[in-house]
Amino acid sequence: MTSAVGFDLDMTLIDSRPGIREAYRALTAKTGVWVDAELAVTRLGPPLRTELAEWFPPDQLEAAVVTYRALYPDYAIAPTVPTPGAVEALTAVREQGLRVVVVTSKLGRLAALHLAHLGMTADELAGDLFAEGKAAALTEHGVEWYVGDHAGDMIAARTAGIPGIGVATGPCGEEELRDAGAAYVLSDLTGFPALLRKIAVGPGSAAG
Repeated sequence: MTSAVGFDLDMTLIDSRPGIREAYRALTAKTGVWVDAELAVTRLGPPLRTELAEWFPPDQLEAAVVTYRALYPDYAIAPTVPTPGAVEALTAVREQGLRVVVVTSKLGRLAALHLAHLGMTADELAGDLFAEGKAAALTEHGVEWYVGDHAGDMIAARTAGIPGIGVATGPCGEEELRDAGAAYVLSDLTGFPALLRKIAVGPGSAAG
């Protein structure tokens, strides 16, 4: 199996804040339960249930998850855009003869809608995973570096025994990403192609 570079999705490859903001507003309109959409989009990364548990009582949580996911395609896909350098980052991976693997806490079918809408192609996609829970998918799909914006992504990489590449485009700053174990930290993905050329001496050769 050809080696791969793994990417988180929200705030790593895509800026989903505009769409998720609209989806939360639609959820409030549908359920009558107020969700502070502006606040919620500042802390993307953990699973959906983590955020919704801040707003819904336990006996309403699972219904809220189902409702949100039903609303998501109509509200969250179209407003979402690639993060700076994301398209070029995926091109750089393929130029190195490597595969692209997306491992995200977002439900896989919703993540696939984002990728298709933006014309981004992943060789493999694994969803509904966070932090240590991502490690098995990283290993299974031959990922040698994992790129993410959240401290949980760096924990995932560390758990899988591979270098984590932090991008400070999400809720975690550069220092927090380093503290979580990032081997490399970038301000955004525009610096990723140059970094990959330096560390990917050839397929199968991860450098920590």
